Amino acid sequence: MDNTFDTIQQLLQEKADYQARLNLIPYDGTPEIKENNSGRYLYIRKRVNGKLTSTYVDVYSDDLYQLLLRNAKEARELKKQIRRVDKELAAKGYVGDELPSDVVLNLDFARANMKSNIYDQAVLEGVATTFPQTEEIIENGTVNGMTADDVLKVLNLKHAWEFILDKDVIAADSNYYLLCHIAKLVNEGFFYDGGRIRGVPVSIGGTSYVPPIPIESQVIEQINSILNSRKDAIDIAIELCMYCMRTQVFLDGNKRASVIFANHYLIAHGLGLIEIPEEYVPEFKKLLVTYYETADIKKISKFLKEKCWRKTK
Repeated sequence: MDNTFDTIQQLLQEKADYQARLNLIPYDGTPEIKENNSGRYLYIRKRVNGKLTSTYVDVYSDDLYQLLLRNAKEARELKKQIRRVDKELAAKGYVGDELPSDVVLNLDFARANMKSNIYDQAVLEGVATTFPQTEEIIENGTVNGMTADDVLKVLNLKHAWEFILDKDVIAADSNYYLLCHIAKLVNEGFFYDGGRIRGVPVSIGGTSYVPPIPIESQVIEQINSILNSRKDAIDIAIELCMYCMRTQVFLDGNKRASVIFANHYLIAHGLGLIEIPEEYVPEFKKLLVTYYETADIKKISKFLKEKCWRKTK
């Protein structure tokens, strides 16, 4: 029975990885070239709800056409792997719909509040954005008046949140490997492998604390120790978040990845969300510096439970 459970968890993680990679492909479909008197143009053809659609991409160029071909090939392979995993899950008796009702409610709650969560996380990271700008990026992928890096940070937060709010992903364990995948998503486009554990020294602005270079086996052991403790779920979620931030597991994106990782655990237990509202960011940063320098979690934990824990009921 335990072996079957472990296999299902591995398959769910594998499927989540394939799905996240598929979501990151900007144009999913077969490229086609259309010509008229003014020139040649590239479109993407795909079937949506049984209907064949054709979406304009850009003016034709050899480089763009080859990119679209590679995207189409990668998307076909990812979909093939997802179908394979689904068959293996079915063979193991896994039924994806069977989430507890409180978890389903929490997923709906998180989806309804995703834009505000992303906005608050962007503010925490110092991204120069407004809520309307954040909303525009989430809905359309672009916005005027922001740097390309800031827009990409918001888009990456969107991808990471969409990843954890998948019903199969929320059924998977909140473990080190899930954390790494979240970090990979929030760092997409900034680092070649943003989900790889940090192997170089880093400094943190505003504090004298210098985190040691993390050792993977120790990070895995500590995360498992937190998960297996007998504390309340909210305390476990906060400790996961704070430990990952203080350890600076990755080269960048640690606050973003840590908050989303903690929320995966909290949502999976049907207990709401951790969200650091814009008005509390200055206070949170002061408490975070104190936590970095002392490793005493009491004050920041109390603050997060009182000011930043949004419950579904």
